[in-house]
Parts: sequence; structure tokens; C-alpha cells
Amino acid sequence: CWEPGDAVGCFDKQYEHKGRCCNRCQPGEKLVSECNDTGETVCARCESGHYQQSWTKERHCAPHDICEDNAGLIVKTQGNATHNTVCQCRAGMHCSDTSCQTCVENQPCQRGFGFVAAKAMAQMSSPCEPCAEGTFSNVSSKTEPCHPWTSCEAKGLVVKVEGTNTSDVICESSRRSSLSVLIPITAAVVTCLVGICIYCLVHT
Repeated sequence: CWEPGDAVGCFDKQYEHKGRCCNRCQPGEKLVSECNDTGETVCARCESGHYQQSWTKERHCAPHDICEDNAGLIVKTQGNATHNTVCQCRAGMHCSDTSCQTCVENQPCQRGFGFVAAKAMAQMSSPCEPCAEGTFSNVSSKTEPCHPWTSCEAKGLVVKVEGTNTSDVICESSRRSSLSVLIPITAAVVTCLVGICIYCLVHT
């Protein structure tokens, strides 16, 4: 943490003042008075709404950023004496540029596309992405992501209708699935037997 003019003999958490090595103020504090022949450096806690995140000899703490409601911003992480406030856009909005001082409304993601929240914090265009294989979105929304298909197997069921990027899988019980196969086969067998019986009756 050396600064131009600091004495070479001072430690990194000190600074040179009138030929002496004075202690820097710790994070969360600001300088009140320099060290001298009669005492050490005097520091004070940063006032409310201000912070200092490094060892310093500054007499003022920096003010926290303000998350302006009319800019579409809300507080993500509240600032304290050592860290600045972190803002983010409200749901349904994304940063207007990389500095993210203001937010703009998302364009709705159409069916088959999902909203990606992580991209909304950094991109200037509405972050819609096509739903990947195994996921779907059946609504037009500014906030809804793609949702995974239902796992029929996890529910002890079998797939009746495969999912798409706009629709979920439709499940049914394995018993019903078996019946749906057996019934046509049984019907075919019965039809054949009836046909044979009729043939025999006609030719006897």
C-alpha cells in the first residue's frame, strides 16, 4: 500500500509524516490526526452511510452508492463501514449499460425461450435464451426461466408424450401403458378367433 513520497523505512500499514512513521487507519475508519512526538495516529469510525475498505491516511470516508428507485435499482447488499452498497435491477429489468447506473425493462421472452437472471446483470439486451434439450417454457415472460421437464421415472411413471421446448413431458402409470399395448393385441386376437369360428361354421 505504498504511496508516492512514503518513507522506505515505514511498514505497509504505516505512512511517513514529518520524518515519522505513522500508523494508517484500519478499514472502516478515517484519519482524525497524525501521529506526533506525544501520541499515535488518531482514527475514527466512518460515519453512517460511508465506508473505507482499505488501510488509509484519508480524512474522509467514501459515501455509499444509492440505489435509486426511479432508476429501477434495488439494494442487493447493504453497505457497511468497510464495503460499499451493491445495487441490482428490479425483477423484470436489466442494466442499461455496463456501469449499471440505470435499468430498462426486459423484453418478454417468448415461448420456447427462458429468462437468464445472471445475464441480466451485465447485458444491455434482454437476456432470453432458447430452452435447451430437457427444458421448456410455455409462457411469454420477462422473468420466467426455462423449466426442466418432469421426470416420469422419479415418480414411478412412464412417458406418455415427449416434452418439447414449449411443453412439459406428459406421464402416465406403467399399468395404463401396458394396458394400452395389450388391449389392441387382445382385440386383434379376438377378431381372428371370431373370424376362424365363422369360417368353420360356414364350411361345415
